[in-house]
Amino acid sequence: MELFNQFGIDLGYVVIGLAGVILALLILFIIIIVKQSKLKKQYKQFMIGKDGKSLEENFSNKFKFIEELRETTKDITERLDIIEFTLKNTYQKTGIVKYDAFNEMGGKLSFALCVLTNANDGYLINSMHSTREGCFTYIKEIKNGKCAIILSEEEQEALDLALNDVKEKPHS
Repeated sequence: MELFNQFGIDLGYVVIGLAGVILALLILFIIIIVKQSKLKKQYKQFMIGKDGKSLEENFSNKFKFIEELRETTKDITERLDIIEFTLKNTYQKTGIVKYDAFNEMGGKLSFALCVLTNANDGYLINSMHSTREGCFTYIKEIKNGKCAIILSEEEQEALDLALNDVKEKPHS
């Protein structure tokens, strides 16, 4: 008491301060007990009907399942690589123009068809139909979206259509 009086500290404030600290510690203690109780319940739920051997089996099965998933993922990735390589070399873009090659009465039976890969390589097929002369079919090679041979107006239009034929990606 003399010590408190020497420093001019009221004993009532000290008691109130200590009571506050004890109350705070009591609240923390209750929170810890509640959390520990929840953890104990979870542990009991996890351990119901299990012994060390069955837990070991359970973990072993999970690890096997994870390994199987890794193998499956590896297999799927390899297959996707093959599909992607194949798709790069397939004809994906098309353009077709129908026209009347000889201005005859037979209608628009002539056509220019262009098929291209994603890299704009492919072929342009021109089939000119005549009621008098028969049908003439020509093929021209396309490299990088260009042809080394002069193209007719209809062939150029078919090539332009194919070059601008952009497919939408499927929604996932």
